[in-house]
Amino acid sequence: MHMHLHSFIIHYARFIGSTRFLGTLLLLLVYSLFQLVAAKPASAMLTARANHDHITIDFFYHGSSVSVRGEADPNVDLVIKITSPEGHQVLKQKGKVGGMLWMNVGQLKFENTPNFYEVFSTKKIDDILSRDEMEKYTIGYTALQKHVEVSPVANEEEKAKWFSEFVRFKEDSKVYATSFGKIETTMTKDGRQDYYILTDWPYQAQPGDYLVSVYAVKSGKVVEQAEAKVNVEQVGMVKALATMAKNNAAFYGFLSIGVALGAGFGVSLVFRKGGGAH
Repeated sequence: MHMHLHSFIIHYARFIGSTRFLGTLLLLLVYSLFQLVAAKPASAMLTARANHDHITIDFFYHGSSVSVRGEADPNVDLVIKITSPEGHQVLKQKGKVGGMLWMNVGQLKFENTPNFYEVFSTKKIDDILSRDEMEKYTIGYTALQKHVEVSPVANEEEKAKWFSEFVRFKEDSKVYATSFGKIETTMTKDGRQDYYILTDWPYQAQPGDYLVSVYAVKSGKVVEQAEAKVNVEQVGMVKALATMAKNNAAFYGFLSIGVALGAGFGVSLVFRKGGGAH
């Protein structure tokens, strides 16, 4: 009798232990499934797609255009940022020498700065995003200025001055721009928000990979983010000449001189034939 009772207690304890284990495992599975189902709609709310995402540069290239479209929640503002990878850039620093002549007096180095930077938004950036969020996602010139390192500068005021000149130079070169109100939005039948923007792609933009980041903004914060890519590539003879200039600079220099001399000789023949030279 004592042996049977002891065996029953052991089996009952094992049963209770296995039941608790199975119960805990079941709860974990249910929780994981709930998290997966809950996260799925949020990750699929914001979409981004770049049209004409592969731009080829040949002898007839004079720039292009890129459009970005997608879907978003109806109650959010949108920010679209297009950037190239960050890198190192150097600008000549000019100053008056002897109080009269403007000359190069040094170099300014800009670190962690993209060569291409464009930001579009449905409203003014300052009206829809907090300063912390702008700095977190490097949205807007103010945030970019804080992100970029400039040297040599004595203080933040001097950094702000030269960064402003840097941005002005980039804007004149058509590779920096910020604007608001250009993103077109329409409501769909299922209660979603379609957005679309068409932007000119400048010929000054260098070959490489560009990242399109779309941010959904609500209550001063970025609530969702989607990305697309744009690739700019040299092709044909342009690519061959660029590769030659990089890998065989001496031969490329002789070839350039030969082409220039040949072009000049051809022009002189045209003028002689037309009676332009006497």
